[in-house]
Amino acid sequence: MNLTISGHHLEVTPALREYVLTKLDRVTRHFDQVVDINVLLSVEKLKEKERRQKAEVNLHVKGKDIFCETSHEDLYAAIDQLMDILDRQVVKHKGRVQDHHHESIKRMDGSAGESPQ
Repeated sequence: MNLTISGHHLEVTPALREYVLTKLDRVTRHFDQVVDINVLLSVEKLKEKERRQKAEVNLHVKGKDIFCETSHEDLYAAIDQLMDILDRQVVKHKGRVQDHHHESIKRMDGSAGESPQ
């Protein structure tokens, strides 16, 4: 698994890096087939008084790319929201991948294998 944590208009401190890693553990615990994770933490200056903290992640799993982004006044809160959204999407994708054992139409009607009488 390749992991890239980068900052835009922001220095990624070891505390931020560790916080993102602990939050990503929950996602990788649910689904271990993650190939690549790119996390971008940024600060947008919309106005002088209002600074928006933005967190986004691009997660590549086998067969699909999952992208999430959130904005908040606090960067740690933005990371929390981001990981909640990402976790839901990964669990949903895992369910789709594992739910490939569909019943065939012949077996669903109940007459498969029975002789007509």
